[in-house]
Amino acid sequence: MAVVLQLQDAHKRYGLQELLDGASCALPDDQKVGLIGRNGAGKSTLCRILLGEEELDAGEVVRSRKLRLGYLRQHDPFEEGETVLGFLQRDSGQPEWRCGEIAWQFQLPDPMLDQPVRSLSGGWQTRVKLAALLLHDPNLLILDEPTNFLDLRTQMLLEEFLRNFRGGCLIVSHDRAFLKRTCNHTLEISRGKMTMFPGDVDLYLENLAERREHDQRVNAATLTKRKQLETFINKNRANANTASQARSKAKQLERLQLVDVQGEEASIKFNFPVVDPRQGCALRTEQLVIGYPEHEVATKIQLEIDHGLRVGIVGDNGQGKTTFLRTICDSLDPLDGKLKWGYGCQVGVYAQHVYTTLPDNQTVDDYLHYQSAPGTTIQQVKDVAGSLLFTGDLIQKKIKVLSGGERARLVLAGLLLQKHNVLILDEPGNHLDVESVDALADALCRYRGTVIFTSHDRHFMHRVATAVVEVRNGSVVSYPASYDDYVYRTRKELEVGLRAEHTTRGTPEPGTGPRTRSLKLGGREERELQKKLKATERKIAQLDEEKKAVNQQQSTVTDAKESQQLHKQLTSLASEVEQLEEEWLEIYNELESVG
Repeated sequence: MAVVLQLQDAHKRYGLQELLDGASCALPDDQKVGLIGRNGAGKSTLCRILLGEEELDAGEVVRSRKLRLGYLRQHDPFEEGETVLGFLQRDSGQPEWRCGEIAWQFQLPDPMLDQPVRSLSGGWQTRVKLAALLLHDPNLLILDEPTNFLDLRTQMLLEEFLRNFRGGCLIVSHDRAFLKRTCNHTLEISRGKMTMFPGDVDLYLENLAERREHDQRVNAATLTKRKQLETFINKNRANANTASQARSKAKQLERLQLVDVQGEEASIKFNFPVVDPRQGCALRTEQLVIGYPEHEVATKIQLEIDHGLRVGIVGDNGQGKTTFLRTICDSLDPLDGKLKWGYGCQVGVYAQHVYTTLPDNQTVDDYLHYQSAPGTTIQQVKDVAGSLLFTGDLIQKKIKVLSGGERARLVLAGLLLQKHNVLILDEPGNHLDVESVDALADALCRYRGTVIFTSHDRHFMHRVATAVVEVRNGSVVSYPASYDDYVYRTRKELEVGLRAEHTTRGTPEPGTGPRTRSLKLGGREERELQKKLKATERKIAQLDEEKKAVNQQQSTVTDAKESQQLHKQLTSLASEVEQLEEEWLEIYNELESVG
């Protein structure tokens, strides 16, 4: 292990806010470090300082001679009309074969190498930038919110890349699942100081809570002891027979010191309006066609979403998740078919672009009063503003001076002041820190209305979604299992694709290189395989539900014999699931290899 980048006694101030106050940290060339902190704590500023894009007020950045620093660029580095392969060669100076080899690691198909980079979706462009990053052979990477707007498949490829990367990393992310899968150390920036912890983000947050609780217990015991000593001293110091004991106790009292316990930082609190639970269908579509006049995105959509469900919309970037959400919230007209909301549905919408189109000259207070439902009191508006950290003078700030994170919080605050019983949320966790995303998930789980949402944050999706709708290959369908099952299936598909591509590239045969079109199955055979694949997925989902039921039953059983029988049943179910998963992989592999 060699330290290649250090921050020593760093100071950085913006106006009255001190982001770094004597902070220090060291980054070795073999540790994956997750950087966390509240919104505005200085995470992005720290990254810019380490990259040399911003100066410290005081302190020092020490760079080793061995440092080869790489970072994932958020801006567009591509030239007009430049192809993927052309960009990789120009950016890295590497030969075509090497660029193609690295592109393969990010599943960039050969035909795509000849396409203009700017014609690709954001997710594919990120894969191209990651390939370019690796071609420079860095030994320390700095990645600031690398998962923003990345679909699940690209996130998994990025995870695989980072796990196999032999150098060190500093990764800023609000996605706890991503941090946990990629980072073995956690660095927190808080109140101008930095704390390094040798464990993942979940362990760090647990440890932090335990230490705070321990220190509070120690202080409580110390205060009790102080009170006892003070009582004894007051009673006995005037008595000649006990005065010496009182003096001894006074010395003990002087030695008793309280532990410095930092209070928790101000936290966002979400409380969605209380709504009466409803029964039946909230949304029904019949032969719905969505898209744009020049391009159909998905057709023949037959969906029913019941009241009370929290439906996660999943699918790769560019498949049509946002188009579907825009259509059901009436900001985009359907091309054909029917869409009907149930009686009494009051729909509230949070869209990715909303916070960029707020009225600049309104204050926070003006906006919240304008958005609030009739009958809302001034105090209720202040309470909601305060719960999203718009306190004191902040409530009178003009919207035009708010940061992206503050604007996002403002739009969410406006939703809390309305009486919606259906919420449509497009990436609601973007611009929120780890703790705020958790608070939002808690609030949505308590909410008794209907939620239809999309998010690239797996931890958030796992906690919130009670049902899943998948947008894929021109269709929008209810997924027959849980979100965790969807993640599992996507990971298996990715593994199969990587193995198949590796086999193709590793053992090429004449006329069957990766750019050669493979033979197609007959329509009937392909349909049969697709049916078999779906049937296997349904069976796996069914067995998973049975396993959950047996697990719940086992947790309440006290009889040893019955518990043993349930354990055998669980073992049998697990074995059956494993066998079905192998069958699923075989079928999928067959479809991929000849499709």
